[in-house]
Amino acid sequence: MSRVILGGIVAGIVYNLLDFLVDDIWLGGRWVAGLKALGHGAAMTTTQIVEFNLIGFAGGIMAVWLYAAIRPRYGAGLRTATCAGIAVWILSFVLPNISFMYVTGLFGGRLTGATTFGALIEVVLGTIAGAALYRETESASEHSAEAAAPKQAVRI
Repeated sequence: MSRVILGGIVAGIVYNLLDFLVDDIWLGGRWVAGLKALGHGAAMTTTQIVEFNLIGFAGGIMAVWLYAAIRPRYGAGLRTATCAGIAVWILSFVLPNISFMYVTGLFGGRLTGATTFGALIEVVLGTIAGAALYRETESASEHSAEAAAPKQAVRI
């Protein structure tokens, strides 16, 4: 579990750095316009920045946890980390962004699409970085092998 948390923190750092590039540098003007249209101030408060960063760390931990969970079935490596990242991206960004940003009409399709696509890059690269630090202990590997072994039918 300590490797999941360590990898998740690294993934969260990558998420948060890339999120700054995507949502502040690249899409900052669109966010300002969208928030002003909703009657909100343009600048995020320090509390909001901290909260978004904490969410990034939580997402990173969840992504590395998912990588660790599917690794016995799919194997260790880049492909499995990418699959875990895409799964987290769909659940954490695609579905919420489409439903809360686009379907409700709070933000336009271009902003919704751009921030959702940016999140794909953030989450997949973050998950890959975090998964690179994940290693199973020998007892965890043995437990995984036992769980993956086919069960023999019990005759009564």
